[in-house]
Formats: sequence, C-alpha cells, structure tokens
Amino acid sequence: MKRILALCATAAMALSAQTFTSLYSFTGLDDGDSPSAGLIQATDGNLYGASAGGAFGGGTVFAITPSGALTTIYSFCALSECADGEYPSGLIQATDGNLYGTTSAGGAFAGGTVFTMTLSGTLTTLYSFCALSDCADGQSPGAALVQGVSGNLYGTTTAGGANPGPDGTGGGTVFKITSGGTLTTLYSFCSGGAECRDGTAPSGLVQAANGDFYGAAHSFGAHFQGTIFSITPGGTLTTLHSFGSQSDDGSNPQGLVAAVGGELYGTTRLGGANSLGTVFSLTPSGTLTTLYSFCALSDCADGSKPQAALIQASDRNLYGTTYTGGVDDLDGTVFKITAGGTLTTLHHFDGKDGYMPDAPVVQDTNGSLYGTTQKGGPMGSGGYGTIFSLAIGLPPFVETQTTAGTVGAVVNILGSDLTGATSVTFNGTAAAFTVVSEYLITATVPTGATSGAVQVVTPTGTLSSNLPFRVL
Repeated sequence: MKRILALCATAAMALSAQTFTSLYSFTGLDDGDSPSAGLIQATDGNLYGASAGGAFGGGTVFAITPSGALTTIYSFCALSECADGEYPSGLIQATDGNLYGTTSAGGAFAGGTVFTMTLSGTLTTLYSFCALSDCADGQSPGAALVQGVSGNLYGTTTAGGANPGPDGTGGGTVFKITSGGTLTTLYSFCSGGAECRDGTAPSGLVQAANGDFYGAAHSFGAHFQGTIFSITPGGTLTTLHSFGSQSDDGSNPQGLVAAVGGELYGTTRLGGANSLGTVFSLTPSGTLTTLYSFCALSDCADGSKPQAALIQASDRNLYGTTYTGGVDDLDGTVFKITAGGTLTTLHHFDGKDGYMPDAPVVQDTNGSLYGTTQKGGPMGSGGYGTIFSLAIGLPPFVETQTTAGTVGAVVNILGSDLTGATSVTFNGTAAAFTVVSEYLITATVPTGATSGAVQVVTPTGTLSSNLPFRVL
C-alpha cells in the first residue's frame, strides 16, 4: 500500500548536533566549475570529485581534504580534439587503488570514454565509445561505474547501443569493462521497438547481495515515465517497475541505493502526489512503495525535484538532496528520511552557501556528510558551485573496500584515525592486518570468518564497519 507521509516532514528544524560548513567555492578558472558528479572517499583520506570547466574547458578531477584544501589533479581536453575525454562523470576507487571514471563526450570517437587515473593524476584512457558503427557499443556514459564482486567494472551509457530509439540514437546500454579496457556490451535498451518498454537513458548501477545489478532508466518504459530494472552479471535484464503504472508513483527516476536489509531506495525527479518528485522503496522482486512526495509543505519548504540518488548512512537512515525548494530562495535542501518515510530537512541552501545540489552526498568515515552544489557560493566567488560538509552527530566508523570477498582475500579498510590499531576482526574472527596509514588498514579475510561487521580496535575506541562484510 502506498504511503505518502507528507505530514511527517520537519521542514525548517535544525538538529542540535548539526553543523553545516562551506568548504570550498569554485572560481570558474583552472579549478573548474559546476561540480555535479558527487564525491568519494579514497584510501589517502581525501575526497575526490569531478567538475566542468578547468584549464582546457573539458572538466577536471580534483582532490579535497576533509577540511577544504582543494587540488586539481587533472584537466580534460588536454589532448587534441579532447581525445582524453570531455565532461567527466562520477568516480570510484577500485581495489587496485586507482580511480576509475567516465566522460560523457570526447575520446577517440567523440562518444565518451572510460578512464583510470592514479591519485596523483596520471590518466589512462581505457575505452572510447562509438568505436562501432552507429555507436552500437554505446554513447555518452553519464554515471559512475561500480566494481562488481568479480573485480570487473560495470556501467551504463545514456545513448547508443544496438537498438535505435525514438530519436534514432539508441536507448543506451549496460556494459562490463575490465581494468585492462576490454569492454563487453551486456544489454542495449529500447529492445521492445519504438515503445521502448524496457526504458531508455539508464543511470548508474548498484550491486545487491544477490549478485544482480539494479538501476533506473530515466524515460520511456510501459507508461513512458521511466523504469527500474535488474540485470544479471551475464546480461539478462528484467524490468521490475514502470513508473506511471500506479497513481502518483513518480516519474523520471534518478538512481538507487541497495540498503542493508535488502530493499532498494530511490528518488524520482517529478511525479508523486504534488508532481515534484518522490522517495520510494522497492523490493528486489519489484514491489514499489512511495514513501514521500515532495512539496508537501507550503511553498515547497520540504524541497522539490530531487536529482540525485540517496545514500544509506551508518545510522541506517537515508540521506539525499533536492535540486530546488526549501526556504529562502528555493535553492535546494539536504534531507534525511527514515525507511518508514519520515522526512527531516537538515539544511536549506540560500545561494551564498550554494544552490542546485544535483549529486548524491557521501558519508566520510569521520561520520560527517560531504556534498556539492552545482551553482552559487559567497559574494564575489562567481557562483560556480561549492563543496560542503554537514556534521549530523554520527560517530566515526570504518568502511571496507569492497564489501564482499573470499577467505584469504586482502581487504582495504578505510578510516579517519587508524594509527595504533591493535585488532581487526571479521564478525568476531581475528584477522592479520597492517596499518598502512592513519586512513588505511589492509587485512586478510581469516579462515573461519563469517559474514557480518568488521571491527577495528584503536587507542580511541572500537570502530565498526558501516556495512556488513559478506564472506563469499
């Protein structure tokens, strides 16, 4: 049964333990502008992200410390005709320690690229899209990659593929790529002819505990409002939900997060009871529940038009942003929502601290949230976007990279103050480990380990992993 819990919103109430900090304002010069790809925490303790603009106008990859010191480590379009790519999307750090990402344009065939990059900024282009006739291999990857349990990388393109869509460009693809650059197209959207009942323009993927990947297609589907799909690592796709099939279930889905309990959660940019977006939950079998419809409060004080996926933080609540709405100048919000649909607005942007947040927030292992706004900043900064932190009273934790592995596998454990650690356990079983730095421990999954929390004992206390580690 659909639950639209509009009356549970707390629109303007600030939490007592909450502190918002503007860390950096982009200038539109060599540091870039309009960061919209989101941030990740890497093994050196820094956060990494991507922006538009930069020294050559094709975008940047940057590193920023948790306290706000930013370094541009690469500017795209450094090569003739942007052969190194143009307009980078989100990043991940793979288990080999390198960054991996995509660009939505540029490359050898002007269809976008997949690249890898060291933390110091040495870039290698792994694949250039549109290498095949009519871009049958896909075109314009627009979301971050995900590293599967197999070690391979998986991603999507928003156009191209084997099936010409309504505009003749193809409905997009799901692909697999190795760290060496061998690409396999797993699925081409718009396989149902001109109606494109499987959707078009897929967003990023998440891998659930069952091994399958899940994602959202922004448009088309059986009711022309977008779809949610699952796809096996081998490429068998199942459409789980077509938006518009229920009254007020939303339209234009923006991405998913796989929660600890097995449910999937996501947002739609439009639709819902007030036509300005929703938060929904979805079972792995495809049962959708609308948890919240935005613009439930006067003048959309609770926000409107979320344009980014959610995250599940260490307290098991969900956190996200809205692109517009809120108080002041309707510049967007940061919000928390429980699995039951109770929404609390944590921050209202006012332009001076940024506006139009359109990327997911990330939780650092220090407990705080970090994020970006596409525009805005202090007077005199030019309004080219910001990076912010939001402390919400959550304690430090550790994070494994990745969240599954076999006995004997070496696992990276990220943290914020790991110096002097004396013990690492996998669900209570002691593991051999090495303290690499204050931000990184490497540990070997021990014989006898079972799935559960990873814990690290440090001089300041015991830190638990934000997600359970699955022993395969």
